[in-house]
Amino acid sequence: MPSIFAGLGLSTAHDSINSGESPNGREILFLIDGLGADVLQTYSEVAPTLSAMKLRGNVATSFPSTTATSLATLTTGQMPGVHGMLGYTVQVPRSGGRVLNSLKWDERVDPMIWQPIPTLFERATAVGISTTHVAAKRYENTGFTRAVFRGANYKGANVVADLVAETVAALDKKPSFVYLYVNDLDSAGHSDGVGSEKWLAALRSIDDLAKDLIARVPQGTRIWVTADHGMINVGEKVILGRDNDLLTDIAVLAGEPRARHLYLSSNSPQAAREVISRWESALGSQVRMHSRESAIASGLFGTEVSLDASERAGDVIAIAQESLVLLDPERADKEGSMVGHHGGDSDIESSVPLLEQFI
Repeated sequence: MPSIFAGLGLSTAHDSINSGESPNGREILFLIDGLGADVLQTYSEVAPTLSAMKLRGNVATSFPSTTATSLATLTTGQMPGVHGMLGYTVQVPRSGGRVLNSLKWDERVDPMIWQPIPTLFERATAVGISTTHVAAKRYENTGFTRAVFRGANYKGANVVADLVAETVAALDKKPSFVYLYVNDLDSAGHSDGVGSEKWLAALRSIDDLAKDLIARVPQGTRIWVTADHGMINVGEKVILGRDNDLLTDIAVLAGEPRARHLYLSSNSPQAAREVISRWESALGSQVRMHSRESAIASGLFGTEVSLDASERAGDVIAIAQESLVLLDPERADKEGSMVGHHGGDSDIESSVPLLEQFI
């Protein structure tokens, strides 16, 4: 997004992908939730429209490879250590153990304080670039939208025809940028798995949306397509604390099944080392472990990490490998019923395509 906005005339944005000046001042970014880079390689015949677009390359997501973090990175142009959206769920510091679900939110948390970085929408609107966010109506006033999409003119639409119509209408002004979002592929992947009939039907429907969009946008529009993460199908399931001692010394469990934030009963370095040793002994190569300090030092959340972000990170961070999922015992039925998962650092989860088409 910084590159696209730079091409529209936002002088404070940097064009890191060499997208160049906007050809005609009309830009669309179509975000397909869950469209990993592997999808168009494996299922190209299911998505002929998307497959025919120019592949500019694959993009590595920030960590964790999950919607809340990736979209915040996209819309601020900053890494998680700066914008502070460190996962699907994280503990709210000094809250007595309360956990914030980034997508469902908690009105006790002010979105503008939790994510204080000005969005690219805000920056672009301030210099006269028309910015529009087109997505399902249910997302319009959520805390997450206020945290990472503020500044855009929200247009809610629940069916494909309306999504396309709102996108086309938003291009009347120049210069204009439209962010279009759909989550049908991600939803089908979670419930039925990548490659399932439901998932394939969702991919076909999204490809049809792309075809309709290409046919209806004004001449001179440039369309970009990317995603927030890919997805793997579950293999082995481990319910934490059930027939194992993996919850020993852990006071609060957050994150998601592929990337867990573990908040310990003691904040001593020794306690973190013991938890890491315990998990590595039990799970071996199926898990990659970090202390908060080693995660920051290794650049897991980017080269810069604010005090707020560091306080939100788990004392220990566990990243599932291969096709393992780490289930919360209190949510094991719901988490365990999902076939598709993401959040980890595998290539499939963290590599997404960047497609381009000039109409």
